[in-house]
Amino acid sequence: MAVVEKNGIKMIYIAGQVGVDNQKNLVGNGKLRDQVEQTFRNLQTALESVEATIADIIKMNIYVVNYQPEDAEIIGEVLQQYFSMGQLPAMSLIGVQALAEEKFLVEVDAEAVVNGDG
Repeated sequence: MAVVEKNGIKMIYIAGQVGVDNQKNLVGNGKLRDQVEQTFRNLQTALESVEATIADIIKMNIYVVNYQPEDAEIIGEVLQQYFSMGQLPAMSLIGVQALAEEKFLVEVDAEAVVNGDG
């Protein structure tokens, strides 16, 4: 994660969020939904560590291994837990062949902006 502050604006760049727990154990045992849910919990925790929230995200990339159209429904259901449907950030859903570790099924990168005056 990188945080850049200038003129009262905080830009937050978060990369490489995956479905691992606090002890770095992969969750989900091959289940996309479980990994997506853990990934978004991790993203929320990372943002909270710099006094930001999921609502501050302006851009997000979601990478899915061996993407199938039904994966979008699973991801959409998890997104609804974190975002109001009219409040989704700009987003790309990208199918990939593999991620950094063989058992990772999803990875999220996000950019958030926080106005220090607000």
